[in-house]
Amino acid sequence: MGRGRWRAVGSALWRSVAVWLVSTLTMLALAGILPDFKLQADNGDSATRIAVTAALGAGAFGLLSSLVWPLLVRALLLVPALVLGLLAFFLNGSLLLLALRLIPDGRGDANPETAVVVAAVMSAVASATGGALAVRDDDAYRRRLYRLADRRRRRRRAEGQSGPVPPGTVFIQLDGVGHDVLRTAVRKGLMPTVAGWLGQEGEPSYRLTPWRTDWSSQTGASQLGILHGSNHDVPAFRWYEKDTGEVMVSNRPASAVELQRRAIERTGDGGLLTVDGASRGNLFSGGAEQIALVLSMAARRGKENRSRAGYFAYFSDPANAVRTALSFVAEVGREIGESTRARIGKRRPRIGRGGLYPLIRAFATVVERDVVVTAVIGDMLVGRTAVYADLVAYDEVAHHSGPSGSDVDKVLQRLDRSLALIAKVAEHAPRAYRIVVLSDHGQSPGETFRARYGLTLGDLVKAGCGLPVPRKARRTHSGAEARAAVRAALRRPVEEGAGQHRPAREAEPIVLASGNLGLVSFPDVHHRMTREEIDERNPALLPTLANHPGIGFLLVRSEERGPVVLGARGSEVYLDEEPGDLGPLTDFGPGAADAVRRTDGFPHVADIMVNSWYDPQDGEVLAFEEQIGSHGGLGGAQAHPFLLSPLVLSAPLAPLDEARELVGAERVHGVLRRWLAEYQGPEVPLVGGGATAAEDSRPGGPGGTALAATDPAVQDKTR
Repeated sequence: MGRGRWRAVGSALWRSVAVWLVSTLTMLALAGILPDFKLQADNGDSATRIAVTAALGAGAFGLLSSLVWPLLVRALLLVPALVLGLLAFFLNGSLLLLALRLIPDGRGDANPETAVVVAAVMSAVASATGGALAVRDDDAYRRRLYRLADRRRRRRRAEGQSGPVPPGTVFIQLDGVGHDVLRTAVRKGLMPTVAGWLGQEGEPSYRLTPWRTDWSSQTGASQLGILHGSNHDVPAFRWYEKDTGEVMVSNRPASAVELQRRAIERTGDGGLLTVDGASRGNLFSGGAEQIALVLSMAARRGKENRSRAGYFAYFSDPANAVRTALSFVAEVGREIGESTRARIGKRRPRIGRGGLYPLIRAFATVVERDVVVTAVIGDMLVGRTAVYADLVAYDEVAHHSGPSGSDVDKVLQRLDRSLALIAKVAEHAPRAYRIVVLSDHGQSPGETFRARYGLTLGDLVKAGCGLPVPRKARRTHSGAEARAAVRAALRRPVEEGAGQHRPAREAEPIVLASGNLGLVSFPDVHHRMTREEIDERNPALLPTLANHPGIGFLLVRSEERGPVVLGARGSEVYLDEEPGDLGPLTDFGPGAADAVRRTDGFPHVADIMVNSWYDPQDGEVLAFEEQIGSHGGLGGAQAHPFLLSPLVLSAPLAPLDEARELVGAERVHGVLRRWLAEYQGPEVPLVGGGATAAEDSRPGGPGGTALAATDPAVQDKTR
């Protein structure tokens, strides 16, 4: 064994002894504080004897935590993963009780409630002590990373690979963070890591590029297009398919599996991550072999479902479990405090934030973040080629607190710290890494349709059809991404009531909401109804919707003249005819007509597509769901996400295309695939030119344009 190995062994032994001593002192202190926790015989002991008992108890607890805890966690993967995190305290307490039973002569004793408290404190102290020593021992940390790098190189040689290792790529998706939100956060000093990349205090190393979503500005459509190269026939977050009688919901595992299958069939390739890739916390796998917390895999049963393995990798460390559980409780308290202040201060707009929402928020901002970031770090330390991870914290909080304000500012600060941690690990990974940060959509502010008008979109449709309208409007279900992750973790993957996914074929229309986008379908008519058929059946319906002040425009299809956009006061725009005045689409900005025209060509587009009102001055929309920060349709910041890429990568847009825009998730897929191919990296298999054809069919061509010098692009400082 070489001198370096002996130093590493000595350093590890020193840290273990130090943690043991600190744990012993902690146990002694707790025995003096807690009346139900003792370390001595009933008739008393000397101070020396008590100290020896504490040392034996701390040592036994440490050994059990190291040896037994991972086995317990692996066995408990059979129970819901979220429950596993919440059981951390009780499992630790059980291990402590067992450790006390191992002390000779029965000198250690505690009741179960006290054991939970003692175990939690000891795990937290041991974790903090070990972490502090590891941080100070930089040489030992570097040696460990070098050993991981050597192991990776030996594996490559064993597989017949030789030569320099090309850089890997890590894609971090900040779910729902719009381009303007990111720039504002950098300007306010909330995201110093991103600010450094963009060169606020030195040379820039990254470029910040905005891109524009399709009409359906939500994670299901965007991430499917980004990871699999096609989001064809995804008209909204949820929609009704007449041929099967099913309601498809993007964050329902069964729907995610089907959408992924359709995308692979259309493009002819498995996805962006098919070559040594990892997918973490996403709706779709991207073709990755390594997956964790991937919704499209959550519907599978049996050994092939490895999606929940990410929980084992994280919670197998008892310190991780305790730290995350404590942070979870703190986040629940933070949400209760924030919602109470909003209610007392009578903030507007405001929606209800009670019930299970504090737990859902804590899951998104703490559990999901910790597990996903830890999985990404693990992927980098083993040298995986391509990693794509989704952090949903901002999106979940912004739905209920709004896209801006102190509440979401705290979330953005924590996301920046996650990026800083990933960048730090990249410095020591066994291969160079290019870290790309992007978002799938933004969010637009505004009160809900129900709050402003006292009725839901469904009520308005019923009124237009001459059907009875309930006196009190029901709340529309909100389907944020984090809720699906919680359901998958609890093994309750169905998003809504089972009956809603296969509605009866009746004359009453089905009305679904996706942010500020609404869909109206008549299930008893098996084809897409034309404008003429709708007018004949319900003459008042289209005028009622088009002339309502909360509606921006409608899309229907004329039997004679093709797709037509309807607005107030009889405004009509026929999309297949020579463009002139865009009528109700004017306020929605450039590209609105193209986005609507593309959606009209989907096989499962609704009979009537409804986009809410939009105020171009304030950027506000009216959500048809219970959200004051929403996305899913056209209007405002929701359609303007970002792409933050190192300067060492080629520009998203070609130099000759600087006046043009990067439009659509399929185009973004083409850019990311090109980056993977650079520096002799992997190329995603492509059959029949599916993704390329999709990319070239978009307005703006195949490239991307960097921002001007006032918004400089930057390169990863770790390179």
